[in-house]
Amino acid sequence: MTACKDREQTNRHSTADLGATGTASTEQHRATAKALDLAKLSIGALGVVYGDIGTSPLYAFKECVSGAHGVPPTHDNVLGLLSLLVWALILVVVIKYLVFVLSADNNGEGGVLSLMALVSPSTRTATGRRRSRTLLVFMGLFGAAMLCGEGMITPPLTVLSAIEGLSVATTAFNWLVVPITCGILIGLFLMQKRGTARIGSIFGPIMLLWFGCIGAAGLPAIIEHPEVLAAISPWYGVKFFMHHGLHGFLVLGAVVLCITGVEALYADMGHFGRKAIRLAWFAVVFPGVLLNYFGQGAILLARPESAANPFFALAEGWLYPMVAIATAASIIASQALISGAFSLTRQAIQLGYSPRMTIVHTSGKTMGQIYIPEMNSILMIACLALVLAFRTSSNLTAAYGIAVTATMAITSVLFYFFARQRFGWPPLAAGALVTVFLVIDLSFFSANIAKLTHGGWFPLAIALAGFTIMTTWKKGRMLLAARFATHTLPLKAFVDDLKVSKPHRVSGTAVFMTSTSRGTPNALMHHFKHNKVIHEQVVIVTITTDDVPEVPARTRVHHKDYGNGIYAVTAHYGFMEMPNMPRILNLCRKAGIPIRDEDTSFYLGRETLLPRRRPSMSRWRRDLFIFLSRNARTPSSFFGIPPNRVVEMGTQIEI
Repeated sequence: MTACKDREQTNRHSTADLGATGTASTEQHRATAKALDLAKLSIGALGVVYGDIGTSPLYAFKECVSGAHGVPPTHDNVLGLLSLLVWALILVVVIKYLVFVLSADNNGEGGVLSLMALVSPSTRTATGRRRSRTLLVFMGLFGAAMLCGEGMITPPLTVLSAIEGLSVATTAFNWLVVPITCGILIGLFLMQKRGTARIGSIFGPIMLLWFGCIGAAGLPAIIEHPEVLAAISPWYGVKFFMHHGLHGFLVLGAVVLCITGVEALYADMGHFGRKAIRLAWFAVVFPGVLLNYFGQGAILLARPESAANPFFALAEGWLYPMVAIATAASIIASQALISGAFSLTRQAIQLGYSPRMTIVHTSGKTMGQIYIPEMNSILMIACLALVLAFRTSSNLTAAYGIAVTATMAITSVLFYFFARQRFGWPPLAAGALVTVFLVIDLSFFSANIAKLTHGGWFPLAIALAGFTIMTTWKKGRMLLAARFATHTLPLKAFVDDLKVSKPHRVSGTAVFMTSTSRGTPNALMHHFKHNKVIHEQVVIVTITTDDVPEVPARTRVHHKDYGNGIYAVTAHYGFMEMPNMPRILNLCRKAGIPIRDEDTSFYLGRETLLPRRRPSMSRWRRDLFIFLSRNARTPSSFFGIPPNRVVEMGTQIEI
């Protein structure tokens, strides 16, 4: 009996041990899977997030010692410049963006437009008055426009810097630098229509190889001259300013080149997440970049004559392979910029700040992979023009940095309101932190002001043009909406009139799109007025863009049944999503609205804008708005409506 009890207890303990072991094994597998997923995301972030920062060693240190405001590569100057580069990376990239700014996520998404959407809704002050959101919106829009303007310089600058490595071996290749650069850029832009899914899968591994190579290139020089490691101390940067005064301050215009891609780090947060971006930086990017910068400093201490191109001076024994790897890395950095411009344009369209453009989804799995032909053509023409106009990377760096530093300052200001509204920080704490950020940002911006006459006007001009287009389009659409509202019959009144007049009802469903759900669409009014009939089902669809990146499918569609076969549907989309009418109607069917595709017709209003004697806005802005409206993509193609089921109702309106 006792033996049986002992066996039973032994069996129970064994079963418990097996259960505990199984649970521990399952948890271990889950932890391993999470670690592998994080590693994959981190490698992917190397190509998309850190392409610009990762290729900055090609030109940043070179411009500090040989640029327009460069200093001779003496011992003290080299250590001072290294200290400035290192602490710029620590203060801006690590502390400001990785620690603080990445915490400002809009449902996982980042970027200046996303941050603007978070903080721009009006809030009540202590006196009960509403705080105007206009200034915050304008700051966000101008920051986004400046990123586009500055970003146009990234592809020609990085590719030129890589191809110029051929000139280190022999000057016989000098004449080939510009043609090869133009050829690479043309091929890159022509490739966009095929999508980046296949190429994107190898971006991360190539950039992993790149960071390994640049770190390995700098290590031997550091071992030979370990005294460069003393530049980790910020005292050398302070001494540099004390010795050079104003000239030392202007050198910041070259130092900032090491962090010009930092806004992409925030903008691409939604694709990879905070953990992956931080892991990629600390595990791969930061060590590789630091080793290379210190290696360049060491080679300058040993051979000051290598100041013309200290990056490729580190790779004399394997120059041509390094040029090939640098070219691949520069293409990846350019691709990241192009993809970012496409995403930024889509966000502007969804938020109502840009005319409709052709948006092609190049991947059936990844929503973010899109191609915008109009923007692609603009970027290609601008990049080729910059290469032909500036011809060298040194000339291009003279135009680089002024716009991105202004965007960094705008991000700091917006982060203050985010910390106050979302974190609940007191004004003193949020203000103290943001003041430190602004001192750094505005120092870099002020140092770059000297670049205005050397090409810095270009990104600002592009930013001003983009800002003007966005604000003009938004204001014009608001004026049109207000004009239509004054002549619009409330939908309930229209339905009540139908109950009294009892018009003839024809079979099928008529779908009318309207920008506001408050009134009866003009197309519906014209249809009823001229045709004297109404369909059995009338579905009035209003598409709204919420201040979130994505809206869950279960909450996308809301409808109201007005009776008599008339339904008002509101479809909610995030600013990272593309509306699609067939999918909206499918959700309507699931919600109980009787819609059959074969019996459905779409009635769209087409406005013909006419100039009036006393325009509602300045004449040049009115003419610009009319031009943009005439060239905007049609609603039928933009919303994926079958063209053979579309009926357009024309309306002339003065503006």
